[in-house]
Amino acid sequence: MKNKKYLTLGFAFATLSMSLLLSSSLFAQTKQEKEASRLEALAKFTKVISIVEQYDVDKVTIEELIDKALDGMMKNLDAHSNYLTKKDYKRLQVQTSGEFGGLGITVGMKDGALTVISPIDGTPADKAGLKSGDIILKINKKSTIGMTIDEAVSLMRGKVNTAIDITIVRKGEAKPLLIHIVRGVITIKSVYTRLINTSTLYIRVTSFDKKVARNVAAAIKKHKATTTGIILDLRNNPGGLLDQAVGLVDLFVNDGVIVSQKGRHKSDAKIYSATSSATITNVPMVVLINGGSASASEIVSGALQDHKRAVLVGENTFGKGSVQVVLPITKEEAIKLTIARYYLPSGRTIQAVGVNPDVTVTAGEIKTHENSFSIKEADLKQHLKKELEKIDGKKSTAKEDKKVKKDIITPEMLNKDLQLKSAVDILKALVITK
Repeated sequence: MKNKKYLTLGFAFATLSMSLLLSSSLFAQTKQEKEASRLEALAKFTKVISIVEQYDVDKVTIEELIDKALDGMMKNLDAHSNYLTKKDYKRLQVQTSGEFGGLGITVGMKDGALTVISPIDGTPADKAGLKSGDIILKINKKSTIGMTIDEAVSLMRGKVNTAIDITIVRKGEAKPLLIHIVRGVITIKSVYTRLINTSTLYIRVTSFDKKVARNVAAAIKKHKATTTGIILDLRNNPGGLLDQAVGLVDLFVNDGVIVSQKGRHKSDAKIYSATSSATITNVPMVVLINGGSASASEIVSGALQDHKRAVLVGENTFGKGSVQVVLPITKEEAIKLTIARYYLPSGRTIQAVGVNPDVTVTAGEIKTHENSFSIKEADLKQHLKKELEKIDGKKSTAKEDKKVKKDIITPEMLNKDLQLKSAVDILKALVITK
């Protein structure tokens, strides 16, 4: 019986050893098959290049063919990945570190079309009338079909005070529009603050540069004693630095995940969380968003929405939730590659979906219908003053405050912005319920 037990154990060990050997053999075979497949694919690639080099109607060098192949490969990965030639790489370095002449717009690919994410406030593009959602059909006389974002940016950038013509397709317009723009030096103020009344602080963030969180915090602290509600305007904000988006949310949220980043490898995964020490206010909030709100703007608005910290008003955002890095492949060339995607605290993605507002309000004005025959007390007083001047020959000495302070948003201004007016009304309700 004992011998039988040992025989059974021996058989089990032998079976296990055989299974391990088979698994190891299969693993080695799979690895060999993968390596053979890679070599076969590379051989096919080399063969095609050789045939094209030899028989193409136009004489093309091997270097040119490799560049074209790399360019095509990167373009087909996603809308934001691309191959940077020596010229492209140098241009990118100038863009991120130097001063240049440009239009002042952020563009992206949406449904395969070169689309204006947003014009930046006060820039030539903004003054010329370009709008979020405009599809760029031509840059001067060159079609943008099949053009990469970097190629488009390089065409639009140029010497200050030089002109450029942009042909766009705009929703609601029967035919394409030709917009003439003169390039300028692009300098951006990222944070603007105003008061809507004595207790509502309006904060507009136009882009996420390295000072956004600090400047917003300073504005809140300045008005903290009288502020009962905040309106954060992220409309037409194309994004920027991730750490500033995280820092901005941290001003309003005590704890929990702000945004997470997930890629193919574990090393690409990161979680950014709020800290109670950074939080400076808990007053009710409304965030304004639209189709020009992208990337970092979507992280901020989506995180505040998931934490139920703010009510989102406006329109669905752009939908750019991917992470790109520039990886040099030589001293003068590089690739820009998407390595991860952003996820909001609830786990939902931004990419190609965007952030939906809690209250949808389209852009527009509030039409007022005043009775032209009505006489108000103020009108009557002004009329009587003028009549007195005719008799006395003197102007009234009563002081009138006709100047509107630049840091105040008046009711008349609100009537010209339906989304902002709606945000103010919703914020009033939030303050009352709190």
